[in-house]
Amino acid sequence: MSLPREEYIEIRHAQAKGARTIDDILKMTSIQADTPEKMKEIEDVLYLACSCKKVSVEEVAIAVQNGADTVEKIQELTEAGTVCGRCIPILENILELKH
Repeated sequence: MSLPREEYIEIRHAQAKGARTIDDILKMTSIQADTPEKMKEIEDVLYLACSCKKVSVEEVAIAVQNGADTVEKIQELTEAGTVCGRCIPILENILELKH
């Protein structure tokens, strides 16, 4: 099973608004996590801040905790957001929420 592109995009948009858990996704989107496989796929998307460079949300959060106070500094430290740039709203949200 693989997430439909529309659901992947919906999850990424929710991440940019602060979604970090499956519960957040269920509350913020129309996606149904009705099987263990679907929940795993959602978790896999939520794990990454930047799918191009395979940078986790945790890695970005650690960079922010260690002083990265701009998206550019996050990019320097993690390489997140340096390929296609679609994850920049997620990086901005992590920076804003400081986690």
